[in-house]
Amino acid sequence: MTIARLIEGRSSEVVSCDAALSVREAVAILAERRIGAMPVFSGGRIAGIFSERDVVYQLAANGPAMLGQPVSSAMTAPAITVSPHTEVLEALGLMTRRRIRHLPVVDGGAVIGFVSIGDLVKYRIDRIESEADAMRTYIQSA
Repeated sequence: MTIARLIEGRSSEVVSCDAALSVREAVAILAERRIGAMPVFSGGRIAGIFSERDVVYQLAANGPAMLGQPVSSAMTAPAITVSPHTEVLEALGLMTRRRIRHLPVVDGGAVIGFVSIGDLVKYRIDRIESEADAMRTYIQSA
């Protein structure tokens, strides 16, 4: 299954922010939307990812003064992305290898979606459960 199939039917809105926004304002967006990360744009292009982890690391390194800094100083950059044609298991492997939890889905330079490791793990668990059910049905009918 591809990422495109996984995200089809979702709202096309991807919560994001501009690189010039203050960390404080970006944190407010994360809290208001109850999300853990969002893509950051600069000049209309994806420049990085801003996550809860970034906030924790920057607070530990720079103290509360970092809340007034631009998101560009705290985000993880460059953004690691996938295309809609990427297989779900390939994306899951990428996340595992790179130790990241979120991937923007980019098609022709435009961000068309955003997936989390939770989205991919849920797909994998659903698939395993479906295969187990099929095997049980097969065994019971034999």
